[in-house]
Amino acid sequence: MGMIAEGEYDPRYLAGIILFNQRDFFHAHDVWEDLWNDCPSDQRRFHQGLIQAAVALYHWGNGNWRGTRRLFRSGRTYMSAYPDGYRGLDVGRFWRGMESAVTDLLWQEPPPEGAKLDPERVPLIELDPAPQSWPDPRSFLPED
Repeated sequence: MGMIAEGEYDPRYLAGIILFNQRDFFHAHDVWEDLWNDCPSDQRRFHQGLIQAAVALYHWGNGNWRGTRRLFRSGRTYMSAYPDGYRGLDVGRFWRGMESAVTDLLWQEPPPEGAKLDPERVPLIELDPAPQSWPDPRSFLPED
């Protein structure tokens, strides 16, 4: 369950990954939330963890340190039940990268003066197996 055959993924999962990797955390969360509403119950916590990772980083960008910490911790907890390779994602590596990205906030209260999210420290999501094709993420965004 949850393992991917021949790189077949829900296009919303892939669109969210593209947006996350482009550092568009708000829209990544939006697309993943749509998927979360439809996914089988055994996948819900996995997708919820991704949503919370994206929202944690979005909060960081808005200076909401408490929200960043809370969603980082709950997202990691949700995904800790899933093995590496679930839905093609190295879950452990992803959360180690997330921890590196938010480490300045996790352990210091208040955070260091001038603490800013370093996009270079945010993990890039890569899938194994790679998808057969990637969707256009804009087609999953609401019309403005």
